[in-house]
Amino acid sequence: MVEVLLQMTASIVCGIAWRYFSQQHLSPKNTREVLTELVYYLFLPALVLDVLWLADLGGAAGGIAVVAASGVFIALALAWGAYRLLAASCRSTQGALLLAAGFPNVTYLGLPVLQSTFGDWAKAVAIQYDLFACTPLVLTLGIHIARIHGRDGGSANHLLELLKTPPLWAAAMGVSLNLGGVPEPAGLHGFLNMMASSVVPLMLLSLGMGLEWPRNQWRHLPLLFPVLIIQLCLMPLWAMFISHFFAFDSFQRTAVILEAAMPSMVLGIVLCDRFHLNTSLYAAAVTFSTALSLVTLPLWYQFLT
Repeated sequence: MVEVLLQMTASIVCGIAWRYFSQQHLSPKNTREVLTELVYYLFLPALVLDVLWLADLGGAAGGIAVVAASGVFIALALAWGAYRLLAASCRSTQGALLLAAGFPNVTYLGLPVLQSTFGDWAKAVAIQYDLFACTPLVLTLGIHIARIHGRDGGSANHLLELLKTPPLWAAAMGVSLNLGGVPEPAGLHGFLNMMASSVVPLMLLSLGMGLEWPRNQWRHLPLLFPVLIIQLCLMPLWAMFISHFFAFDSFQRTAVILEAAMPSMVLGIVLCDRFHLNTSLYAAAVTFSTALSLVTLPLWYQFLT
């Protein structure tokens, strides 16, 4: 696990270096947006379709979705209680912190971690954890939280947001073909696999480009403690408890718990920008939680194995 994370950290550092040393005519923000658009609309759907077409969609799939969804709800409830006690009165700050505490980075970091640690079979765990629970909740409950805490976000039709999500369409197609017993043609598998091979390096580079620590956020550092404790400590504990109730084997259970231990979701920055939440504080939460996860993830893996 440590060697895997060191390799991934090197890729993330390349993205950070690009952010600070790229040519002046190439905006790091625009470059990151192009990379994430390519991954989100092209390469990730290819990966999702290929993996779910061939995956074992037995009883473990429902258990993964329940662990993921329950984790999101509990994390949001804990964060809401914590920030009521801390009297984080600014609604834009509250909204950003709730999103940071509630939604983990289960694809952009979780997928490469699981694939590199356990092998290709673990990609299905990461994809099911995200697309069967986290992404639908982000596009419904997450948008609702952002709207009530932000301003000028415009009207958002939750069903329309879901229908505009290419990985979900790919997931629906992959599951349908899988359950229908349709064999995947070798040529198509080779094409999808070639497209999917671009996902992990581009995800890690864009993750590095998105990490930042605005200097004016040091005074808000105490507000990040609940986010870090919830995401990196309490959520894997919850996953460890609830996973006992499902038919996971030991490897699946470890993979699911590691998914629950991921840091804050990078793509929440998009929601913060759109609904005028405290984007810089959210970026600080992502940066700090991602940096700490490079220490906590090996500790969880060592404890679990």
